[in-house]
Amino acid sequence: MHGRNCRRTDTANRKRRKKACFLRYIGKEYVPLFGTVDWIMKNILFAASECVPFIKTGGLADVVGALPKSLDRSEYDVRVIIPNYTCIPWEYRSQFRYVSHFYMDYGRHVENVHVGIMEYVYEGVHFYFIDNEYYFKCDRPYSDSTQWDIERFIFFSKAVLAAMPVIGFHPDIIHCHDWQTGMIPVFLKSTFATHSFYWGTKSIMTIHNLKFQGVWDIRHFVYNTNLPDYMFTPDKLEFKSDANMLKGGLVYADYITTVSETYAEEIKTPYYGEQLDGLLCARSRSLRGILNGIDMDANDPATDKHIPFNYSIDNFEEGKAKCKEALQDKFGLHKDGSPVFAMVSRMVGMKGFDLVQSIADGLVDRGIELVVLGSGESQYENFFSDLCARHPGRVGTYIGFEPALSQEIYAGADAFIMPSKSEPCGLAQMVACRYGTPPIVRETGGLRDSIHDSTMGEGNGFTFAGYNAHELYVACCNAQNAYYDKENWKNLVHHCMECDFSWDVSAKSYEGLYNETANLW
Repeated sequence: MHGRNCRRTDTANRKRRKKACFLRYIGKEYVPLFGTVDWIMKNILFAASECVPFIKTGGLADVVGALPKSLDRSEYDVRVIIPNYTCIPWEYRSQFRYVSHFYMDYGRHVENVHVGIMEYVYEGVHFYFIDNEYYFKCDRPYSDSTQWDIERFIFFSKAVLAAMPVIGFHPDIIHCHDWQTGMIPVFLKSTFATHSFYWGTKSIMTIHNLKFQGVWDIRHFVYNTNLPDYMFTPDKLEFKSDANMLKGGLVYADYITTVSETYAEEIKTPYYGEQLDGLLCARSRSLRGILNGIDMDANDPATDKHIPFNYSIDNFEEGKAKCKEALQDKFGLHKDGSPVFAMVSRMVGMKGFDLVQSIADGLVDRGIELVVLGSGESQYENFFSDLCARHPGRVGTYIGFEPALSQEIYAGADAFIMPSKSEPCGLAQMVACRYGTPPIVRETGGLRDSIHDSTMGEGNGFTFAGYNAHELYVACCNAQNAYYDKENWKNLVHHCMECDFSWDVSAKSYEGLYNETANLW
């Protein structure tokens, strides 16, 4: 198949109508061409294990679904590839178009493994799906077996690179997301290094959460990758006598990004670095932090169909008051003028639930009403259920997750509590701002980059630094005191709703990085 003009030698000057020598992939080889050419669009391939709207377990899917749509379509041809899980809703799978299939060598002793390629265009973006029922016939994207998931995503990583020549899409940059795609930069610079199709292709590795890395024994990796033993050394894939997929991606990728500037600095320290801080320090010149965005249209109180009363920045006082009253009715809370503080989160220690557990009774005693939505560790589910029983009319708890209810909470609450121990980016605090609900956050990761304390002046929330219950309690007290100063609170809510957390802002940073990466030699 014919590829497009994919590389220019005058990388220092990419103006339109520039005399250039560039390479074009024709048939099975690159052919140098000379002449006058227009601006050459860059091909970007996103590779990930999940993507909205097809499959989602966390914020990774939101990023992979939203960022391609936000990039400048006149300069970037962005396509996305994920596994063809059988658990993708039929409303989408029924519309997938068969593109091709082939057989690929996989592992040390396995040959002729089937690789199917399906395609679907959604909101103007081309999505590809790697099909293999042995690996991706499942009722959820991740299994309970680390070893099995590692094998599946090693297969996926190699299949992605094997599929692109079949499709005829030559990526200038492959943007890999999290450990599940960590082997793509490794294969790109080893197994596929001599493949002429990938001459000039660069890779970017994005860390969404460093805690998850894809670690298993080296023997298992050698068997499934068929890579030589010298690649399983401490400077490459070896990790504490095992092998590590994410580490491989971080070693071999041309650039590394993570989802906020503060998190990019934090992961270079032992406390946040998950034993990869040394590597990340060594690669610090290639490490960038770019804050995620949110879908501003999907999270718009002026048009949200899930909230009882719509409002905008121009009329939020009446709208939020009505949404608060509806929320209090739903949870059976008193309407005595008390502020309503809310949490919407997985109930795990990493999200700060241990801190909230320590101060919850004290907050209620101060006259604060609490609404909590989430599920997770039984100790927290039981505590907040008991808290609700001990304080009828003051606490509302919903164990589970209902997307529509979460929107009602964002709109109806007065303040939003998010005291995470670690938060690479965080999206809930941005959504809360969008709905005019000032967040109370700990200064870590993306929370620090997006929320600034209003106690001493201009800001869009309330922050605290140390991970301890006392500092969280003080921040909540500051928020409660500010709430009763109605004019200042009105200004704070207005400032929250003014914040631009759209993907357009983040997309500009990624575009700059893509241009920088494409110009590497």
